[in-house]
Amino acid sequence: MNEMPREHRTTKSIRVLLAEDQGMMRGALALLLGMEDDIEVVSQVGSGDVIVDAVLIHRPDVALLDIELPGISGLDAAAELREQAPDCRVLILTTFGRPGYLRRAMEAGAAGFLVKDGPVEELAAAIRRVLTGETVVDPALAAAALSAGPSPLTARECDVLKASVDGAAVADIAGKLHLSESTVRNYLSSAIGKTGTRNRAEAVREARQQGWL
Repeated sequence: MNEMPREHRTTKSIRVLLAEDQGMMRGALALLLGMEDDIEVVSQVGSGDVIVDAVLIHRPDVALLDIELPGISGLDAAAELREQAPDCRVLILTTFGRPGYLRRAMEAGAAGFLVKDGPVEELAAAIRRVLTGETVVDPALAAAALSAGPSPLTARECDVLKASVDGAAVADIAGKLHLSESTVRNYLSSAIGKTGTRNRAEAVREARQQGWL
């Protein structure tokens, strides 16, 4: 796939923002997408907390977001974009094809969800398709999401599990989330039961594996 001379490019390019925390991957994707004659990467960011500002400044047509980013996740950024930049279509591109992630991406307003191991031609085609109003989802992941069902965890149970990721004490979790210690223990106990695990470390691991966190 050769890059077309600038004078032969289409006058109307699809403007793309690329959010990926790994610099080498980000650069490679930007280079490959830039070889498409109708796609222009107008912004590259490496953390989730700058996505919304970058979109508001550069006004891309499509935001291509990784999920696991420093700051906030690509899923949280997608939800913010739905409110602050509704004209920008969001396409989630991730290494982790987890059913729970797909459900959360769709709930956040994403127009597509693809895993990173596909060819760049497929990604470029997905960018064009979401811009026309289509929803583009990896077929195997869609089937897995349907069979897996929704997350059994409530929003508060997820908050408590996230806060306990690094082994934080119950008192610290309670202070961070403005909850009582007994309430935190109840949420942890409920989450452990729902995930079918023995302790909170296993509950966090299972919830992450399923894409619920």
